Amino acid sequence: MNRRIFIKKTIFPVLMSGLGWASKPNSISPDFKNGKRRRLSENGPMIPPVPAILLTVKGKPGNPQEISVVWTFVLEGKPPQIGISVADYHIAGDLIKMYQEFVLNVPTSDMVDAFDRVDMNSSKVMDKFALSKLTEGKAVVVDAPTVAEAPIQLECRIINTIDLPPHRTVFFADVVATTVLDGVCDENGRLIVPNVPFFGMTAGSGEFYTMGNKVGHIGKSVGRDDIKY
Repeated sequence: MNRRIFIKKTIFPVLMSGLGWASKPNSISPDFKNGKRRRLSENGPMIPPVPAILLTVKGKPGNPQEISVVWTFVLEGKPPQIGISVADYHIAGDLIKMYQEFVLNVPTSDMVDAFDRVDMNSSKVMDKFALSKLTEGKAVVVDAPTVAEAPIQLECRIINTIDLPPHRTVFFADVVATTVLDGVCDENGRLIVPNVPFFGMTAGSGEFYTMGNKVGHIGKSVGRDDIKY
C-alpha cells in the first residue's frame, strides 16, 4: 500500500477524544448519573480513553532501533504540535534527548498483542522489533525508524522539554510530517474513521477498546462540519 504524506500541515486527530466511543449496552446502569458520588481510596488519572501509540526512535550506535509505549496528547492542531510523557527509566527517554526527534505510530486492533508486548518490556528488552514481530520502516523527514504496519505515522522534532518529578520527562514537539496508508484519509487529509480499527486504552480499567458508533462531531452545535482538530 502507498503511504500519502502531509508535511507541516497535519497531526493525527484526537482519535480517542470520546466522540465515537461506544460502551456495551447496559454495561452501566442507565440512571448512574442520579447515583451517589463516592471518593475512591486510590487517586488516579482516570480520563478514558487514552491514545494507544507506539513511539519509535533511533537506538544508540550498534544497538537495535527502539520502540516504546508513551503517554501522548495533542497540544495544537495549527501548527501541529504534540506532547509525550516518558518515564525516566525507559530506554526511549535518553534516546529522544540524544536525537531530538522521533515518530509516533498509530496502531490498529490487530496489533494489540504486539503493542502489549512492547509496553510490558519497555525497559527490559533491547530489540523490541524482534520481540513484537513488527516491521521496521524509515521516516521520510526525520532520521528515525517507523512501524511499517501503522496506518498513521507522525514524524516529530522536539521544541521543548520539562522534567516532571518524581521520574518523568515531558517532551513537546512539532509534527514535521504525517504519512498515512491509502484509505485512511480522503483527498483533503480528513481521517475516514470507519476504515481503520483504531484502539485506545481506558484509563481506569487498563482495557483496550476500538472506536464505536459516531455520536456527533466538533462544531455540530454551531452548524460546522469542517473542523478536523
